[in-house]
Amino acid sequence: MAETRRKLTTIFSADVQDYSRLMRADEEGTLATLKRYRDAMTRLIEAHGGRVINTWGDGLIADFPSVVEALRAAIDVQSELAGYNAKSADSAPMLFRIGINLGDVITEDDDIYGDGVNVAARLQASAPAGGIVISNTVYDQVRNKVAVGFEFLGQLEVKNIDGGVPSYAVRIGAADDAAGGSDPGGEWGRPVERPVQPALVPVETTARPTSLTGKLLGALAVIGAGLVALNLLSWRGVFWATWPLLGLAVVAALEWVRANNRIDRVIGTLAIVGLTLVAINVLSWRGVFWAVWPLLAIAVAAGIRWVMRGRDGAKF
Repeated sequence: MAETRRKLTTIFSADVQDYSRLMRADEEGTLATLKRYRDAMTRLIEAHGGRVINTWGDGLIADFPSVVEALRAAIDVQSELAGYNAKSADSAPMLFRIGINLGDVITEDDDIYGDGVNVAARLQASAPAGGIVISNTVYDQVRNKVAVGFEFLGQLEVKNIDGGVPSYAVRIGAADDAAGGSDPGGEWGRPVERPVQPALVPVETTARPTSLTGKLLGALAVIGAGLVALNLLSWRGVFWATWPLLGLAVVAALEWVRANNRIDRVIGTLAIVGLTLVAINVLSWRGVFWAVWPLLAIAVAAGIRWVMRGRDGAKF
């Protein structure tokens, strides 16, 4: 019987954009091009320490022991194939989409299975033609190690994964082409000898939730300061701004939880509700800490959520 085990690995998934349309237009030519491009992709994957696990139709699955090398391989693949497409006489270029995920998978013989593979496939399906999309687990490992930019794309919905998977588009350019039109690919059958970094245009990392959250929190801070100033300037012995300030604080906390990819949103929201109840109890103190009972209910709900997350994360 085949041995089954688990391992943590980097999954590389690729397929051809509009493959069916290319086949309808020219079956033999498309198949010949696919074979040449896939051979080049396999060569580059192996040059970066990766292993092609399976191919089917226009798709390809590979894995890498190194997250950084997986991304560098993807960049080399897209750069080299872009050079081949530029030289091709075909009116319709063959463009690959690539998705990369770092996850725990089940291995059996030479194949891999599990949610880690499914996530990589979903990332690949969401990538633009000629582009690369990575998961947040990959982003955390490569963001300061590879000279490219990253753009946050939001939560990618994946079956059996609660809350989705935060994803990032990899932004690469062609500085060498702009400077002198050098060949990004080299000849068929040999690895690319040029370093990857000079051909890339680093761009500023743009995490959309971070910028939006910063603007919203800034606006809430200005509103809060205005309420305090208004209360003090119209002082009648009562600091009435306490309650609107509490409301602003709750809104700010909820926005922070929404934008933070490392915090479970349900648990974070329950924590904010609990803190809000404590604040209301203290600010309206009448000698009884009545918030203890709803806090107990919130703690139970958060515990159930935590347990269910752990169970869902273990399923494949």
